[in-house]
Amino acid sequence: MLLNWNADPVIFTIPVINLSLRWYGLFFAVGFLLGYYFANTEFKKRNINTSGLDMLLLFMITGTLIGARLGHCLAYDPQYYLSHPIDILKIWQGGLASHGGGLGLILTTLLYCKIYKYKFLNLADMLCIPTAFVGGMIRIGNFFNSEIYGKPTNDSYGIIFERIDNIARHPVQIYESLSYFLIALFLYLVYRNYQNRGSGFILSLFLISVFIARIILEYFKPEQASYSMTESLFTVGQYLSVPFILSGMILCVLSFKLPALKDNSTIILNDTNTKK
Repeated sequence: MLLNWNADPVIFTIPVINLSLRWYGLFFAVGFLLGYYFANTEFKKRNINTSGLDMLLLFMITGTLIGARLGHCLAYDPQYYLSHPIDILKIWQGGLASHGGGLGLILTTLLYCKIYKYKFLNLADMLCIPTAFVGGMIRIGNFFNSEIYGKPTNDSYGIIFERIDNIARHPVQIYESLSYFLIALFLYLVYRNYQNRGSGFILSLFLISVFIARIILEYFKPEQASYSMTESLFTVGQYLSVPFILSGMILCVLSFKLPALKDNSTIILNDTNTKK
């Protein structure tokens, strides 16, 4: 049975100031807040001071937004944005790329660890779980925005996004969201039950699984780049996924040569962040 989807992206608008609350922003915020709760719980279990988590959340959100925006502008529509650089700042007009967001998140987490004296690989292992969950929440937001939709389909589970056209399409946002939720659950189970893993092992699984899923799901999407890829077997999104997968494979091998994790030394470099 086909579903006609015409959800209003705006939940409500605050009168006088004319400020709109959107579903996308709500799911984005809820995802990060649940991730913050998970990190806070893990820090307390390891007797680590949680005072730096607020700044970590700020670093992660900032890195995700800046990276995702630059990724979209420079990877998917470089001709336009290099000719109109001021429009890169107009993030409210839409246009965020998950590959850029992932890279921005990694870089800002590295910077955070450098400043606040945390072990990057071990902190990243913990953060991968809520990050995968956040990715799933963001894709639900995309669904409410009727964006990042799939190719036309004749299958009964197709959805007509009325804000786009009257063609039944793959609800690829839902496919991707479910994939990320399942990956988050898988990573959580490994994180909890495989205690002798080396540093970076969870991060390696995250990179491999998320971006393999992305390559598969790209087959259900129309090309999102502004330039033609007609002579290529792969989309821009698939090409961009390959370096992440290769990095994950290399890190997976290296993780077996790194020290196994231990309770209170998994994240901190020294005792300055341990509760007294």
